[in-house]
Amino acid sequence: MVASPGAMKPNFSLRLRVFNLNCWDIPYLSKHRADRIKRLGDFLNMESFDLALLEEVWSEQDFQGLRQKLAVPYPAAHYFRSGIIGSGLCVFSKHPIQEISQHVYTLNGYPYMIHHSDWFCGKAVGLLVLHLSGLVLNVYVTHLHAEYSRQKDVYLTHRVAQAWELAQFIHHTSKKADVVLLCGDLNMHPKDLGCRLLKEYTGLLDAYLKAQDFQGPEDGYTMVKQNCYVRQQDLSPFPFGIRIDYVLYKAVPGLYISCKTLKTTTGHHPHHGTPLSDHEALMATLCVRHGPPQQSPSPPHGPVEKSLLTRVLREARMELGLGIARARWWTTFAGYATGLGLLALVLLCVLAVGEGPSEVAMLLWSPSVGLALGAGAVFLFHMHETKGLCSIQAELQHALEKAKETQDLGPEPQLAPLPGQQEGDRDEEQ
Repeated sequence: MVASPGAMKPNFSLRLRVFNLNCWDIPYLSKHRADRIKRLGDFLNMESFDLALLEEVWSEQDFQGLRQKLAVPYPAAHYFRSGIIGSGLCVFSKHPIQEISQHVYTLNGYPYMIHHSDWFCGKAVGLLVLHLSGLVLNVYVTHLHAEYSRQKDVYLTHRVAQAWELAQFIHHTSKKADVVLLCGDLNMHPKDLGCRLLKEYTGLLDAYLKAQDFQGPEDGYTMVKQNCYVRQQDLSPFPFGIRIDYVLYKAVPGLYISCKTLKTTTGHHPHHGTPLSDHEALMATLCVRHGPPQQSPSPPHGPVEKSLLTRVLREARMELGLGIARARWWTTFAGYATGLGLLALVLLCVLAVGEGPSEVAMLLWSPSVGLALGAGAVFLFHMHETKGLCSIQAELQHALEKAKETQDLGPEPQLAPLPGQQEGDRDEEQ
């Protein structure tokens, strides 16, 4: 039976070492894939973390190879399967996994954008539940839709929608958890709308901002130009790099959580020269201990926090509104194109049956069929997209109304301090 935080001994302490990496393991496309996966397995064997959470492991054969190699230090492992290609998410745990679940995001790009291929991957969030030292730990790993272009981000709405679904999934599945941990490639900068929405709604803390000891690239960048696998044109707008991979955490009142150390690789293997991936690995040491409730000048749901939540919910609702307008435009356009294709087919059938030029009818038959089928598929997809965006926008609207109602009630009584807020925490980014 799992004990409650209040039942923990006063000197209770839990130390958790976590590893996270976007592995860039794409069969036939990723450079030096086999060698990098081998060296990753060697490194994880040597370090023996409590948890290793990986993204972009799009070869199940590579996962099975890692599973065999890491069977002793990480006896529990799971590969999250979804979509056509797969989510690419997998976890390795030193401790027994009590429960496993996953949620596939409703919206995930466009199937006709084949060169980006996110739609075929079935991006998702995976959940595993651990019982450690009498505590329930909910551990999440995820990978959101890629950005591709900062200047013309056609996937922004989908990524915001995914961030909201992720926040909702964490909110609804972590109610019995004492500690919540989220790792993954969010494909969002710290100040991006989706990232702010996720943090404000869930109350998750950023390990980079709170780490008492950080060792890594400037500003915690997880994609740097020094990495030989990074396409330099992708980082051209950013002189030093970008931070899109995260370790986020929180704990219930009565528990005191802190990030003692956070280390990231700096464009090369921790012990050799060649990088493990085009992303940098994150290695966090978290400490959970008993912390009796006490007065705090900054309650987790105080007026300031509620104001920030209301603002970000409003921004997200507006972005979803723009996405709905675009989706409806494409639905209308594809509907007209489908109708045109069907009309052409009817005319061609009339010509073929009658005494008209059957050669012309046969010549135009294939393009007309292609137009009707292709436009019809686009129509159905954007119809699905519209409904998905409308559903998420309705959820955001409901959350916004509830946040406003709570805010109108005035300041709440002082609560326990926000888990992880203590001396030595890193200040918020300016």
